[in-house]
Amino acid sequence: MRMLRPKALRSMSSSLSQSIKLLIPHSTATVIEAADTAASLRVPRRATPSHSSLPLSIFGRRAYSSLSQCPPSRRCFSLGVKMGEESISYLTQKEAAEIDEILMGSLGFSVDQLMELAGLSVAASIAEVYNSKDNGRIIVLCGPGNNGGDGLVAARHLYHFGYRPFICYPKRTAKPLYSGLVTQLESLSIPFLLVEDLPQNLSDRFDIIVDAMFGFSFHGAPRPPFDDLIQRIALLNDIEKNTRSSPAVISVDIPSGWHVEEGDINGEGIKPDMLVSLTAPKLCARKFAGPHHFLGGRFVPPSIKDKFGLRLPAYPGTSMCVRIGKTPTVNISALRENYVSPELLENQVLADPTDQFCKWFDEAVAAGLREPNAMALSTSSKVGKISSRMVLLKGVDKQGFVWYTNYGSRKAQDLSENPFAALLFHWNSLNRQVRVEGSVERVSFEESEKYFHSRPLGSQLGAIVSKQSTPLSGREVLHEAYRELEAKYADGSVIPKPDYWGGYRLKPILFEFWQGQTSRLHDRLQYSLREVEGRHSWHIDLAVNVASIKGLNNTTSDLHFISSL
Repeated sequence: MRMLRPKALRSMSSSLSQSIKLLIPHSTATVIEAADTAASLRVPRRATPSHSSLPLSIFGRRAYSSLSQCPPSRRCFSLGVKMGEESISYLTQKEAAEIDEILMGSLGFSVDQLMELAGLSVAASIAEVYNSKDNGRIIVLCGPGNNGGDGLVAARHLYHFGYRPFICYPKRTAKPLYSGLVTQLESLSIPFLLVEDLPQNLSDRFDIIVDAMFGFSFHGAPRPPFDDLIQRIALLNDIEKNTRSSPAVISVDIPSGWHVEEGDINGEGIKPDMLVSLTAPKLCARKFAGPHHFLGGRFVPPSIKDKFGLRLPAYPGTSMCVRIGKTPTVNISALRENYVSPELLENQVLADPTDQFCKWFDEAVAAGLREPNAMALSTSSKVGKISSRMVLLKGVDKQGFVWYTNYGSRKAQDLSENPFAALLFHWNSLNRQVRVEGSVERVSFEESEKYFHSRPLGSQLGAIVSKQSTPLSGREVLHEAYRELEAKYADGSVIPKPDYWGGYRLKPILFEFWQGQTSRLHDRLQYSLREVEGRHSWHIDLAVNVASIKGLNNTTSDLHFISSL
């Protein structure tokens, strides 16, 4: 059997190896269930997967720290905009300038260092919301100062993120810092456009407009040619948002033309879709009404936070940006993806569907997909009540697909009443799915025991402690039982596999391979078992795709076509 083996991992102390899910049923009892998909720990991805022993891309949980505390003596403005239970700080123009002065003075930061971090934050924020496939054409409008420099840096990073940036930089400076940024962009063949080369309606050529003209230090009224550029962007406000004719507008730190503290005073200025505040939001950000407000510039040291009493959201993981406020609501009916994939033709797939599955699985691993062995398991009770959950594939061969779980769980109860199930693998970034249907049986005690003892210590203890779907008085009962077992087996003695834990094997009778195509004309190839001369063999008996229609004259299989729209 082709096994998916976990590596030897660092032992877990004082925490369950399986993530715990709290369920509140109709009764007042709390049901604590160990989720099958979280029984493994993080391991490094292998660059080249081995066919015989597949590395696991491990499902993990991102931790978020709490917001920093703002002392009573704070000098910043705390204006009640909520993120959780904490309010966010806003800076006056004077405070923003003072912070920059301290950063580049006693704290030893250089202008180019801060500019690099700021530009990277802007690019990262854009990538959080707008994918490069649908929003690839970006015009970056750069002013003559530091805000323009942030835009130049952002353009370089956006290029490396897969976007197609264009630069409009009408008032260049001869300072080495800026000329160096220009040289870097020119070396990437990123086009520089003159103002007169831009279309009057910026919607005609660009998906995204980055407003990096003026920052918090700007005073007075914008002068040519920036006044005209600001007016062109402002005119886009009259075009209905969320249409393909209206590009997204992203402003760096403050929308150009706004008063740094009062905002858009006459109400006729730029109304960006995204604002990327740097270091901390400025007072004008209170007036921002767009759907996406991000904070960038992950470099503020504690001494600055303490001195100015800054209350800022924590950055998640290793991210260079963090969203401020709630994620905007989305029109679910308008969400759609136009898949672009090679055609899935019958003459391109392997004769045995298990071999074809392993080929696609290897490609999912090689592509760096997170947990490619995660699969939806659908079961049904004897009265036809269907339930689904995510589990992890732990082995596959010509005999079937193997996973492990608690024999007292809901899925196990279903399988005891109705020993048939379906598996679904969804590899989204490859535009692929695989559905497998078949009968289910328990694996042998010996096979379950062998796999049980291959697991990390914490996973073995978690399997014993977590009796799925069993009501408990509280979470602490589970943790206490875990600690007791941890102490009991601290000497390294062999942990016996519990009788209520083991594996299942689904023996396939049907495979369906799905690959996304444009205009919802997806490709599907379905394999099923047929008896020919007393022997069972696999046949491709259903093709649901345009590609197969094109190649109908070149195939010998019994094909039937139905709509896949």
